[in-house]
Amino acid sequence: MSRLKCVIFDMDGTLTQTNQLIFDSFNYIAQKYAGKRYSEPEITAMFGPPEEGALLHIVDRSRLDEVMQDYLSYYRSHHALASLYPGIREVLDFLKRAGVKLALFTGKGIHTTTITLEEFGLKDYFDLVVTGNDVVEHKPSAEGIRKILNEFGLRPEEALMVGDAVADVKASHEAGVRIAAVVWDSYSKDQVLKMKTDVVFENVEEFKAWVRRQFD
Repeated sequence: MSRLKCVIFDMDGTLTQTNQLIFDSFNYIAQKYAGKRYSEPEITAMFGPPEEGALLHIVDRSRLDEVMQDYLSYYRSHHALASLYPGIREVLDFLKRAGVKLALFTGKGIHTTTITLEEFGLKDYFDLVVTGNDVVEHKPSAEGIRKILNEFGLRPEEALMVGDAVADVKASHEAGVRIAAVVWDSYSKDQVLKMKTDVVFENVEEFKAWVRRQFD
């Protein structure tokens, strides 16, 4: 196995517990502009593209800019609903000290990604951030992973993707990189566990211990 030179992290459900914030932000918009609310599975099914794509299920494109600003205002002002999973910062600190390139590949849009990185003080950890606004083909496409490999001049076997969703596993397979499935808060845990993965972690402490062993 090639030595790890780059670890690519998903955000929601992997680094950050943001599901409730996302669901509440989306339903705030749905209630205000369409007089309805959506279930969590219904909201999850709309995401893939960045938030702008999901909001088009509620409003016409002509109102999208206005509604997106409202969404972002709510998302930022209610960010206390989100949290960083305990132990994640220690993992990032260890990898930085080990000289590993760190990248973020998320389906979130650039604006909500930036808000969350700023709120949790994570921006300086990442050498490259690829959001849903930075790719043409969204997860489960591997376009974002390939952008990261190209940026750092790495071979697929030198990188590891860390994610909690079916789309993360599929993107990793397409790119030919190893996948660490983390299911400590995955809404698609049952599906992910049925997929071919390189390693699976049920909690952050297991993942942290495994990461340290890679550099013993």
